[in-house]
Amino acid sequence: MFRAAGARRLISTTPALRKTATEQAKETLESANRKFGDAGVAGIDKGQQATQSAKEAIGMGAKDAQGKASEMAGSAKGTGNEMSGKASEMAGSAKGTASEMSGKAEGKAEELKGKAKGTAEEIKGKM
Repeated sequence: MFRAAGARRLISTTPALRKTATEQAKETLESANRKFGDAGVAGIDKGQQATQSAKEAIGMGAKDAQGKASEMAGSAKGTGNEMSGKASEMAGSAKGTASEMSGKAEGKAEELKGKAKGTAEEIKGKM
């Protein structure tokens, strides 16, 4: 602090604490820029989270669909094998029934052949 001759006035060399209009405008704009930037980053983060969630949901949906398709294919294969087994069983049964009928027919034919032979001998004996 310096004293001027004859006056009791103090002179200070420290800058004023007040800011100029330009400095205030600059600080306000910087603050607004920072707030908008932070909000933009938060929005981008939320968008990325939503995208990741959607990807996971779609991925799980695809996995579920693939599992369901495999399950249905296995079920169809099992049903096909079951039907094949039943068809083989029925074919075997039909073959057995055919053999039985063939045996009965042969037996009946032999029976009729024997009757015919007996009748022929009987007639031959009467003559």
